[in-house]
Amino acid sequence: MELDYDVLIIGAGSAGLSAALTLGRCLRRVLVADGGPPRNAASPGVHGFLSRDGIRPAELLRLGQEQLAPYETVEVQCLHIDTLTRQAHGFRAIGHGTADDTPITVTARRVLLATGVSDILPPLPGFRELWGRGVLHCPYCHGWEVRNQPLAVYGQGRTVTGLALLVSRWSRDVIVVTDGPGHLTPNARRRLHREKIGIREEPITRLIGSSKGDLRCIEFANGDQLERAAMFLHAPQHQRTPLAANLGARLTSKGAVWVDSRLHTSIPGLYAAGDTKPGTQQALLAAADGNRAAIVINESLTREECPR
Repeated sequence: MELDYDVLIIGAGSAGLSAALTLGRCLRRVLVADGGPPRNAASPGVHGFLSRDGIRPAELLRLGQEQLAPYETVEVQCLHIDTLTRQAHGFRAIGHGTADDTPITVTARRVLLATGVSDILPPLPGFRELWGRGVLHCPYCHGWEVRNQPLAVYGQGRTVTGLALLVSRWSRDVIVVTDGPGHLTPNARRRLHREKIGIREEPITRLIGSSKGDLRCIEFANGDQLERAAMFLHAPQHQRTPLAANLGARLTSKGAVWVDSRLHTSIPGLYAAGDTKPGTQQALLAAADGNRAAIVINESLTREECPR
């Protein structure tokens, strides 16, 4: 099966659905390839999203898709894109249905990557199991829910220092756990000490949680247990799809897809929005990115259709 569109949006999270909404209102033929659950699927709620504070991630996306229904030129399909290649007047994508493996080929004049990232968690028992509830990535997203409780911040070096100082805004009982040597400079130790932030550099054995997915305590290799209500960390990330890299798109030193001020990648006609590109990662900001990318794409297509 081969289908032709103005825009192919790869990814059906906040960025992708927001872009589809705006492009639908521009009467553009759009296909949204929904490749599966979003990064925040394990979280009990999306916070800081105006008018939707605390909504469950799946419900936010359900509402987003529901609001696309009036726009007859927009389709959302459960579809994984396997390959993306450039051709004379745009792109050719080959994929398969996520439910039945049905092969599909799509051609589109523009492509928006909104696939997001995956977090690489420490390979210790408890981190993956408690992710999104007891193990958290963003104090702006989750700090209020664990305010004034004993918290831990995991990591080493400058990254853990900055995050611990930030988290101390939500709690005065914060302890840095480094799982071995913390590689903290004397100045970092001084700053943490000044804010009464403790440091534990013993190796960690596991995290112990409750049946609800909340963190109960951190167990160290020496047998000690540190009771904490939640742990924050800045986990390394990787792109959820290699499509941009396979096209030769420029990536940043941290692996994000580089974009210019108009969300255009280094590949003509290829755009990126949300967590796929560099920048602060929040659902509301991803939605704003999607809207902005849609406007840029529509204006690009209009210039192509109405040459001087």
